[in-house]
Amino acid sequence: MNTAAPAPTPSGPELVERVAAIRGQIGAAFIGQDEVLDQLLVALLAGGHVLIEGVPGLGKTLLVRALATAMAGSFSRVQFTPDLMPSDVSGHAFYDPKSESFKIRRGPVFANLLLADEINRAPAKTQSALLEAMQEGQVTIESRSFPLDPPFITVATQNPVEQEGTYPLPEAQLDRFLLKILIDYPELADEVRMVEAISSGSATQFDLAGVRAVVSPAEIVAMQAATATIALDPVVLDYAVRIVRATRNWPGIAMGAGPRGSLALVRAGRAQAVLDGRDFVTPDDIVRIARPALRHRIALAPELQIEGRRVDQVLDALLAKVEAPRR
Repeated sequence: MNTAAPAPTPSGPELVERVAAIRGQIGAAFIGQDEVLDQLLVALLAGGHVLIEGVPGLGKTLLVRALATAMAGSFSRVQFTPDLMPSDVSGHAFYDPKSESFKIRRGPVFANLLLADEINRAPAKTQSALLEAMQEGQVTIESRSFPLDPPFITVATQNPVEQEGTYPLPEAQLDRFLLKILIDYPELADEVRMVEAISSGSATQFDLAGVRAVVSPAEIVAMQAATATIALDPVVLDYAVRIVRATRNWPGIAMGAGPRGSLALVRAGRAQAVLDGRDFVTPDDIVRIARPALRHRIALAPELQIEGRRVDQVLDALLAKVEAPRR
């Protein structure tokens, strides 16, 4: 159990400065993909979990390891496989012959930052082992509840579901992720930098030695508290809710986002404002974060899937039609 004293809530300029410091440290190891990095920082500030989707080899694991180093928190990684059991994630009870009693062995979920690597390689029963931890901030082992030390953030990576040997995540678990981040192949200049950084020496992968801790877990909690107080005008709140409600009756959307989508959009909008150095949320903040906040909460109708339409294309059309507040 973490017994560290809570850190004071940072002021607006202090909050922006700390976010910039974290971004700078991660950028020392994770080259390019600025939008991906910004969205991960949005989730960190909003205290939400993240699902990152992309083909293997794009640096998803490196990104999360760099974040864990920069925030000086405890870090665990679980490689999800078809034979992984729920107890391999949460922990289990075992009999100790010395004490002649049962003891609890805590699983890797007991960390500030949990990397669930290739989560859709495991079947649903193992994927669901994270549900309680993600939603309640606690784990139940043998009818006993164990709270998780804050901050607790799950960053799950998954391969595109079209790939062989993958299982779609249950809708209940997808809804627990604040954002779904898509990571694509890097730009030419960034890929050249990556190859040069590795091939110029004897290293076979990126070195995290250049990444240093710039905040503590207690300071992350304080930053999240400060982010939650960012000013949100009622008309901007109404705009965010109207966007989510529009997904429920939009042509081509078979299943729209629920109220948790509205909450996610508002929380992420506040964090987006912090990244832009402001102490208030604008309609542009809501639009910028709407795709990662909603793309995993809606399902397209079969006819659009047959046509090859993407969720983001439908969301783009929706965002263009929902009237934004006038300045």
